Amino acid sequence: MKALILAAGRGKRLRPTTDLINKCMLEVNGKPLIEYNLDHAIEIDEIDEIIIVVGYRAEDIINKYGINYKGKKIRYVIQQEQKGVVHAIECAKKAIGKEDFFLMLGDEIFINSRHKEMVKKFIGENLFGLCGVLIQKDRKKISKTYSVLLDNNYRILKLIEKPKKPFNDWQGTGHCIFKNEILQYLEKTPINAERGERKLVDLIQCAIDDGKEVKIFDICDNFINVNSDEDLKEAKEALLKK
Repeated sequence: MKALILAAGRGKRLRPTTDLINKCMLEVNGKPLIEYNLDHAIEIDEIDEIIIVVGYRAEDIINKYGINYKGKKIRYVIQQEQKGVVHAIECAKKAIGKEDFFLMLGDEIFINSRHKEMVKKFIGENLFGLCGVLIQKDRKKISKTYSVLLDNNYRILKLIEKPKKPFNDWQGTGHCIFKNEILQYLEKTPINAERGERKLVDLIQCAIDDGKEVKIFDICDNFINVNSDEDLKEAKEALLKK
């Protein structure tokens, strides 16, 4: 299995700070954002290589981590144009090869995470996909990511990007595990009319609509997707409480 960490974006909402540094290299309590995700990757025995998709200020990451992180090989993929998550996966298609992969967004922080257990469930149940989610009582926060509609066996029926009225208390994150076959749905994913790019939820929905089994996994106790100064402050406070 590969770990696929996406770290190519500009972080426009964190300007002017990100004019001088890649967003994923912003320090949170003495450690770059991306490093929290690198640490999740190395703790999983099944992962034999880390692929990092870089773009904006790629040298910030490449110069810092080189080709090895605590014993696990790193490979870099360049995303020349930052056109979203699905495009980033597409850029990494050759590097992923024929293996399954654990998608991780380089700007997400997880408190009390259960990444190792998530891999065990994915393999043990031979799932097509497994989306990391958490119970989120503040439904306004769910509107920042995505919501999931489930059946009684926690199988996903529908995903909604940035819902105005979430279905339930499950908040979706960008940390998901996929069978290699998900790559066959990249070209089938429609372009989002508002953003002009293909979205992760639509990629997953294409597979679900085709009958593939994708479930949820309760991945952590708290989660922050860092997109603003307010998010950065929240992440620092949450880690200090931990």
